[in-house]
Amino acid sequence: MIYKYDFLVIGAGVAGMSYALKVARAKKGRVCMICKTSLDEANTSFAQGGVASVTNLELDNFEKHIEDTMIAGDFISDRAAVEQVVKNAPAQIKELVEWGVNFDRKDNGDFDLHREGGHSEFRILHHADDTGAEIQRGLMKAVRDCPDIDIRENHFAVEIITQHHLGARVTRRTPYINCYGAYVLNPETEKVDTYLSKVTVMCTGGCGAVYQTTTNPVIATGDGEAMVYRAKGTVQDMEFVQFHPTALYHQGETHPAYLITEAMRGYGGILKLPNGETFMEKYDKRLSLAPRDIVARAIDKEMKIHGLDHVCLDVTHKNPEETRHHFPNIYQKCLSIGIDITTDYIPVRPAAHYMCGGIKVDLNGCSSIDRLYAVGECACTGLHGGNRLASNSLIEAVVYADAAARHSLEHIDLYDFNDKVPEWNDEGTMTNEEKVLITQSVKEVGEIMSNYVGIVRSDLRLKRAWDRLDMLYEETENLFKRVKASKDICELRNLINTAYLITRFAIERKECRGLHFTTDYPQHAYDK
Repeated sequence: MIYKYDFLVIGAGVAGMSYALKVARAKKGRVCMICKTSLDEANTSFAQGGVASVTNLELDNFEKHIEDTMIAGDFISDRAAVEQVVKNAPAQIKELVEWGVNFDRKDNGDFDLHREGGHSEFRILHHADDTGAEIQRGLMKAVRDCPDIDIRENHFAVEIITQHHLGARVTRRTPYINCYGAYVLNPETEKVDTYLSKVTVMCTGGCGAVYQTTTNPVIATGDGEAMVYRAKGTVQDMEFVQFHPTALYHQGETHPAYLITEAMRGYGGILKLPNGETFMEKYDKRLSLAPRDIVARAIDKEMKIHGLDHVCLDVTHKNPEETRHHFPNIYQKCLSIGIDITTDYIPVRPAAHYMCGGIKVDLNGCSSIDRLYAVGECACTGLHGGNRLASNSLIEAVVYADAAARHSLEHIDLYDFNDKVPEWNDEGTMTNEEKVLITQSVKEVGEIMSNYVGIVRSDLRLKRAWDRLDMLYEETENLFKRVKASKDICELRNLINTAYLITRFAIERKECRGLHFTTDYPQHAYDK
């Protein structure tokens, strides 16, 4: 089947839904959203902490937020991107509220602001401890109520379409690569359909599933980065994988591991060893509120020194009623496994959480491929640099969704559909009956990345990861050519491609910087 849409949005988190709503409102063409699962299962819904924005002008200002972001990013963030996000954040918060998103407020009507690690002021808007789910709820209702947006749930984008599919030779030196849409797997027919578009927007979210333990859902397989890289697009900063310091440690729960929000440390939670000793004073003067890379490495080191599976987060000194009020979902989750956080320590350990790099885009969200935008976690805007400041990701997504919507609406009339694109050809392929091979390969990718490309790296570990991934890549590509496209085999390809990119970029960075910490290059390449 061939479908035609003016705007094709691949992904359905806060970035994808925000963009779709903005372009649909302009009434300049048909909009289609491709969602690989149901609309409510995006990474957005797993975000607990909140959204960073300067709203209390008596105590806070843009320069403070900009400086906090630059410091957290180890001074390699793109300042223009930082300024764009920070200065446009309040307007986008206003629009989220207009779309029906509820943020907690004080009795006087002002936002109830939290503070998180790396922030110099209280500027985190939240909805209890399930802010992402609230944003997802508000946007989902708005999207479903919009008659100009077609939603394709449980559909899977296999590849983006470029002139390569028309027989042209495309390399990384090709000056003008154009995107004409995407090939999309329909689960009902088990066929790959052709979706032609004037503008395509990649909003596929994160890639935490390349690691054994992650706060991301199992669907976070790096699809956008992998598809764009295969299409010879530019990716950047893939070595900067953020590990959240405090995922709940509970045996068996690894995909996803339950997140203990950073707001709990902003609330006064203290990191301790199981015996009650504190340890953050050995690593940073900001103690438990140091940036995530510092806290994650400190926990990792303490676990190795003492042979522990986890450390602990202590909020037992706080008012029990206040704790239950601020963190109702965390309270209930911990209670379900026998932990009362008002009287017991919370067992925590780091888990893969967020990709700071991704598809390289400019201030308009434009990728290196013409007519292709990227927004949200799959994009590398330059905002995060070497390390993401807590709660900057959701606001980045809506600010860049707005920028991409404005830019694409200005240019949509210049584009047309390419009717010469051939349909997907799977002649000679067979139904894949080797599910066990795919399952085992997915497991191997997780083990390789966690063991060799984790919080602490070395040249030897990275070389070992590279060699193992190369073998898996060859095996998987050979299997992909023989069998009909399925979600399982496509996700495995994307996992391996994304793992390769993380490893390659880590090998190329010959310094410790931000989230990339290697034992072979212990010093910065510059003097802070």
